Amino acid sequence: MRHALTRIPVTSGVVRRFVAGESRLDLAPVVRELLASGRMVSVDFLGEHTTERSMADNAVTEYLALIDDLAAGDGEGSASVRRVEVSVKLSALGQTLGEGGPEIATANLRTLCLRAEQAGVWVTVDAEDHTTTDATLDTVRRLRGEFPWLAVAVQAYLRRAETECRELASLGARIRLCKGAYREPEALAHRRRAEVDSAYLRCLDVLMRGAGYPMVATHDPDMIAVASRFALENALGSSEYEFQMLYGIRDAEQRRLVDAGRSVRVYVPYGNQWYGYLMRRLAERPANLGFFLRALADKR
Repeated sequence: MRHALTRIPVTSGVVRRFVAGESRLDLAPVVRELLASGRMVSVDFLGEHTTERSMADNAVTEYLALIDDLAAGDGEGSASVRRVEVSVKLSALGQTLGEGGPEIATANLRTLCLRAEQAGVWVTVDAEDHTTTDATLDTVRRLRGEFPWLAVAVQAYLRRAETECRELASLGARIRLCKGAYREPEALAHRRRAEVDSAYLRCLDVLMRGAGYPMVATHDPDMIAVASRFALENALGSSEYEFQMLYGIRDAEQRRLVDAGRSVRVYVPYGNQWYGYLMRRLAERPANLGFFLRALADKR
């Protein structure tokens, strides 16, 4: 399947549209173009479900090199809003390696944050399925004392999300608010679209009123409009919150927001595990299939 995807013209176009490439060499021109357009970037080295310590060590090595590359390529960074960022899943850093996994992941994340601090690069911890949420938040809480700019993603469809947003916002944290991509039990997560949208808006309201830095991860025009209104009502300037979108999705809308003076960060995945990334995005929620197909057909 992986072989076919990269050789059939239509499906290879899907890969190139949503993944920056397999190496940092492939990634570099994508990042340069996005930064030149006035957008910011959050780069994800694809990899999760780490089963061996060596895999986690390799991920750390790659991320350290990535941070150095991003720092060298960003000539306009600032202390208040850093234009370049890496996104990392703690499972890729060893979180699931048995009982000691969370400690391994925490130590590895600290290593990345130390290099990022020196390089002027931000770090955001990605959300994964609900079984990892407690361990992930524990790691982020422990490291934010040393790295207050360390961010974490919150999935609004989880029933606990509003409580998480209140806590993190009260601490002044950077929070990436997304709707959520995993198929979770209904007892733990909203499943109906209207309920997810309602939950997202409640969380967004909490973040916009809080002391943190909201990162509004959505491609939904209605959510973008509401976020803009909430920002206006709470007197938030363009450097006090940002929109985030996936690489390859609604490029014209990203540019429109930048032209309107909004801060926009693009989530850019790369790495040789792109097949798993795309397949999980399509499999985790049936709606994602239509989402990606529409994005491929619609250059807007």
